[in-house]
Amino acid sequence: MNTRKDQLKAFERLLDIMDELREKCPWDRKQTMETLRTLSIEEIYELSDAIIEKDSDEIKKELGDVFLHLVFYSKIASEQNNFDVADVLNGICNKLIHRHPHIYGDVEANTEEEVLQNWEQIKLKEGNKSVLSGVPTSLPAMIKAYRIQDKVKGVGFEFENSDQVFDKIIEEIYEFKEEQNPTDKEMEFGDILFSLINYGRFNGINSEDALERSNKKFITRFQKLEEIAKEKNQNIADLTIAELDKLWNLAKIR
Repeated sequence: MNTRKDQLKAFERLLDIMDELREKCPWDRKQTMETLRTLSIEEIYELSDAIIEKDSDEIKKELGDVFLHLVFYSKIASEQNNFDVADVLNGICNKLIHRHPHIYGDVEANTEEEVLQNWEQIKLKEGNKSVLSGVPTSLPAMIKAYRIQDKVKGVGFEFENSDQVFDKIIEEIYEFKEEQNPTDKEMEFGDILFSLINYGRFNGINSEDALERSNKKFITRFQKLEEIAKEKNQNIADLTIAELDKLWNLAKIR
């Protein structure tokens, strides 16, 4: 592995390249924070895909792209005399020190739960009006639900055990089944999903990651089903559900 000196030298190299690109490259010179925003979102999703696939080479590559974007935003801000990369890094360092008094102060926290509780209490003291005020509005709904549940857990709003969470799922399913009003039925369905996400979180499962793995598994199996149908000179659109089910079972073992 590289030494700390090598790591700092590599980061300085990226800063130098960013300066040069911003000065000499027409595309890089034209970019703004607004034009980079959607590209940054894309890069984060590509990093997420690589993490799910456990592809170390791809993770390294995508982390590089994310680093580039972070430096890019900082460079644009420095040109506008707002802040620079040193302000960004010092800001996060100061926040980490302030929010870890069990490391840098005299507060005791020996478990993950105690750390989270301290974290949320500190943020409230910093001026946050709500424990949930830090949850971004634009987060995808499933990730948002997970973050909401994780944050309220930090102030003790949590079921006592897994069985209670499971009972809540059953309760929500019955309420969904009994509801006749279409609008209210949609709400009840949302409650089922929220409870399922909570059950997964309670058992150490990130629902977003779990669902994405299931998506990838389904895609792989269905594409194998299509290959088998092609080998048999069958058009899947012409097959019955029973025939498709047979192909699906073959795809599962291929």
